[in-house]
Amino acid sequence: MRVLSVNIGGARPLRAGGRTVLSAIGKRAVDGTVGVGALGLAGDEQADLSVHGGLHKTVYAYPAGHYPMWHEARRAAGVSLFDEALPWGFLGENLSIEGLIESGVWVGDRLQFPHCTLRVTAPREPCFKFTEVMGFGAAARLMVQHAACGFYLAVEVPGTLSAGEHFTVQPGPRGLTISDAFLARKVKHLR
Repeated sequence: MRVLSVNIGGARPLRAGGRTVLSAIGKRAVDGTVGVGALGLAGDEQADLSVHGGLHKTVYAYPAGHYPMWHEARRAAGVSLFDEALPWGFLGENLSIEGLIESGVWVGDRLQFPHCTLRVTAPREPCFKFTEVMGFGAAARLMVQHAACGFYLAVEVPGTLSAGEHFTVQPGPRGLTISDAFLARKVKHLR
C-alpha cells in the first residue's frame, strides 16, 4: 500500500446550486514532505467544519483505483472531452492511495506511515459541492452505487507524509468496513 500523492488546498468561492459557497474541495498535489498535525495537513483548509475537518475527519484518503471510473463517467456525461487523466486531489482528497479500498478497510483500523499514524474514522458522504465539481448530476448516485467514497482519518501520531511512502494497516476492532458504513448511511437517508 502506498501514497501516490499528498494534496492540499485552500477554501475558495464555488458556484453550486445557483449560489456561491465556500469550498476547499479543489486540492492540488504537493512535492516534498507535508506536516501532519492534530487538525490536518500543513497548508490545507476545510470550508465547512460541520462535515469536514476537526479531530475525527482530519485527513481524507481516496483509493486511486476509482479514478478511471470517474474519468469515464465524466466523459460519458459530456463533461470531459479530452482523454486527460484527472489530477490527484480532484475529488477533494488529501491522500491519493493505492492498495486499499473501502471494502478492505474497517472503522478503527490504523494506517501506519513511516512518520505518522492515522486512524480510520468514517466514510465520506457526497454533497452538492462534490456533484458540482464532478460536473454531472448523477455523480453522488454513482459514488453510492460503487461505494467509491474514500474515508476520513484522525491523527493518532502527528508527523509528516510524502508521496511515494508505503504504509501498513494495523487492524482495529473489525466491526464495520468503510463500504458497509457508507451504504448503511445512504440507505438510512433514503428511508
